[in-house]
Amino acid sequence: MISIHEYQRKAIHLFNLIIPFGYWFLIPDQNQFKIIIITFTTLFILADFFRTKSKLIKKLFKIFFDKMLREHELKGQFTGATWVMISASVTILFFSKNIAIISLIFMSIGDTFAALIGKKYGKLKIYDKSLEGFLGGLIVCLVAAYYYDPLPFYISGVGALTAMLFETLPLPLDDNFRIPIGSAIIMTILLGVL
Repeated sequence: MISIHEYQRKAIHLFNLIIPFGYWFLIPDQNQFKIIIITFTTLFILADFFRTKSKLIKKLFKIFFDKMLREHELKGQFTGATWVMISASVTILFFSKNIAIISLIFMSIGDTFAALIGKKYGKLKIYDKSLEGFLGGLIVCLVAAYYYDPLPFYISGVGALTAMLFETLPLPLDDNFRIPIGSAIIMTILLGVL
């Protein structure tokens, strides 16, 4: 059974779609958006740093987020939200706008669906994840890739598969960082080769 706190965490994860959609529709000026995303990333990093140093910030985190935080986050490591912001900044700064947007969409929807489906229906284990979760995340990413017109589907589809591999495999760094960066790298390479 999935806890209410896990649903809350995943709802926040879906809310991260505001980043790629904001970049795509709301603030089309790339330089302006880069300043905004770097500013927010800095604020998230500072909040994470000060939640271990400041009693007030620690108390606020405890009131609002404690039940949603993973064990390593409670011990002072960056939260998933901070990793989202770091990966958004890196992706937006170093990759083309079209690749950055779909990579961040993969991170938001793919990770969310993989976790929820994996926790509810997962039986076949792949490391500490499940095949069912992998497939659930892959399907929603492939649907997003299919309807994402700025890139050909053979590029974005491979990006979707790459995103879910980076979500599933036990690689270093947080999956909120690995998913968009990994898929963006592969799609950039494919665009250069094909």
